Amino acid sequence: MKTRVTELLGIQYPIIQGGMQWVGRAELAAAVSNAGGLGILTALTQPTPEALQDEIARCRTMTSKPFGVNLTILPSITPPPYEKYLDVVIDSGIKILETAGNNPKEFIAKAKAAGVKIIHKCVAVRHALSAERNGVDIVSIDGFECAGHPGEDDIGGLVLIPAAAAKLKIPIVASGGIGDGRGLAAALTLGAEGVNMGTRFCATVEAPIHPNIKQMLVDSSERDTRLMFRKLHNTARVLKNAVSEEVVQIENRPEGAKFEDIKHLVTGGRGRIALEKGDRDGGVITAGQIVGLINDVPTCKELIDRMVKECREHLQEAVKKAT
Repeated sequence: MKTRVTELLGIQYPIIQGGMQWVGRAELAAAVSNAGGLGILTALTQPTPEALQDEIARCRTMTSKPFGVNLTILPSITPPPYEKYLDVVIDSGIKILETAGNNPKEFIAKAKAAGVKIIHKCVAVRHALSAERNGVDIVSIDGFECAGHPGEDDIGGLVLIPAAAAKLKIPIVASGGIGDGRGLAAALTLGAEGVNMGTRFCATVEAPIHPNIKQMLVDSSERDTRLMFRKLHNTARVLKNAVSEEVVQIENRPEGAKFEDIKHLVTGGRGRIALEKGDRDGGVITAGQIVGLINDVPTCKELIDRMVKECREHLQEAVKKAT
C-alpha cells in the first residue's frame, strides 16, 4: 500500500497505533512497527523526560523500523514539563511526533526545525484547518466513535472524514471506529490516506494490559461504552463498568455535578491499576465503539496482515458491485 502517509512516515502500511496513556509502551510500539505499521510511544506514560529517553532506547532494541512518540498537551494547574519531553524526542532522534490537545506554534516550529514530522489529532474540521495552517504534516481526524475525547460536536466518521478530506491539502488519517479491513477500506474510500487505531491495538498479544481487560474488550458490544463529562463539556468515551456508570449517575443528578464530585472515581492512577491488575471495575477504562467489532486477541502482525488482506478484498468486491 502506498499513500502520502506511508511515504511521509517511511512505513509499509498506512496503519498507525495512536498514543494511549499507560498503553503506549515499547512492547506494543515495536510490535506494530515490525508488522509494517507505525508504533507510537506515549510520552506522558513515562513519569519523567529521562524515563521517556530510556523507553525510546528500549524500543530501539526491539525494532529497527520507524516509530513515533505521542505528546498530548492539555491545560493543567500543574502541567508536566512538556518542553523537556519534546527536547527528549528531538535529542533522541525521533522523527515522528503525534500531538493532541493544545499544539503551541512554538512547539511545532521547534520540532519541524529538527526534521520531525508531526501528526496532530483533531476532532473537528475547523481544528484540522488550524493545525494545517500551523504547519503540521498529517491530521488524524477523530470521529465521534473514538475512545477518549471526541469533542463536543458529535460528528461521526462517515461525515467527518470526507468533510476533512475535502478541505485539507495535507493528508489525513481516519481515527475512531476502525479496527478491521472493512474500516481501512472505508477510510481510504472516504478520502483518508491511512488509519489511526487505539482500542483495537489494546486487544493484541503485545499490548501491556492484563488479559482480563483484553477479554473485556472482546466481550463488549458496540453499546458498551459510556460518555462521561458531558455536563462538564469535556466529553470522554470510556468502557461501561461500575466506575463509569457511577460517574454518569452523579453527572445526571438533578442538582448537577462538579468535577470535585467525581474526581475520586476518574483519577488516572485508578485507571492504570485496573489495566495492569485486570480489575474490570477498578477504574476508568478508555475504549471506543469499535469494541463491538473486536472478536479476538491476535498479535499485532496477525492483525495488520489480516486488515490489509481484508481491505484489498473489500475494495475489489466494492468495484465488482459498482460495475
